[in-house]
Amino acid sequence: MVVNLILLNVAAFVAQLLFDGPQERFTSALGLHDELLSKPWQIYQLVTYGFLHDPHDIAHILFNMFGLWLFGTDLEAIYGRAEFVRFYLVSIVISGLVWSGIEVMNENNAMLIGASGGVMALMVVNVLHFPRRVYYIMGILPLPAWAMGALYALADLSGALHPGGSQVANVAHLAGMAFGLLYFQTGMNFGRFAPGGMPNFKRMLRFKPRLKLHDPEKESSNLTAQVDAILEKISREGEGSLSRSERRTLEEASRKYQQRRR
Repeated sequence: MVVNLILLNVAAFVAQLLFDGPQERFTSALGLHDELLSKPWQIYQLVTYGFLHDPHDIAHILFNMFGLWLFGTDLEAIYGRAEFVRFYLVSIVISGLVWSGIEVMNENNAMLIGASGGVMALMVVNVLHFPRRVYYIMGILPLPAWAMGALYALADLSGALHPGGSQVANVAHLAGMAFGLLYFQTGMNFGRFAPGGMPNFKRMLRFKPRLKLHDPEKESSNLTAQVDAILEKISREGEGSLSRSERRTLEEASRKYQQRRR
């Protein structure tokens, strides 16, 4: 999914170069404007802005896509493809909402484009997973991940407090970082809101216990099928998507396997 997201960003960048024209109508139509709160029918901009970049500055998309690859690859492996995409897109939406609210109060009549809010969220979660990982700045200067994250946060905080005409959306960066921290600390998982993660209400409303015949072979077969389904879910959505009952099923299967080996 990291590669697919990068390709989508590159495709959008090429479209900007081809269709913008002098008035930059393509970018303006899909970029996030600070008047969004007064024009709710343009809510799609909360997602589309995150796939656009400055067509006059190729460094904008290069740095963002490098960050998406650098921080996103590990997280996709940890959380699974589906949850990774959900987290990334929600990060972009949250960053855009916070930026839009601040800009409305400042009456700047501005527009936001770029994946930076989502990339900053990825960076924070990655740093929290691997705080002692060492990155080499310019390929020379070693810097621990936690220190790099702290420097980015301080730089954006300083930029937000003292804008000075900068084109960098520091507020969107900070919003992405804050959401990434919240996501990691709370153990949030958007897969639990998907149909597969919803509670089984039919089972919850079953008041009378059912009588069951004990059939060890059938129970073993059912347990194997459940474990296979859970392992498939882990490969698809990551270990963080498992419910408590699914974790208990894996523990039960592990105990029975150990008993057979004795």
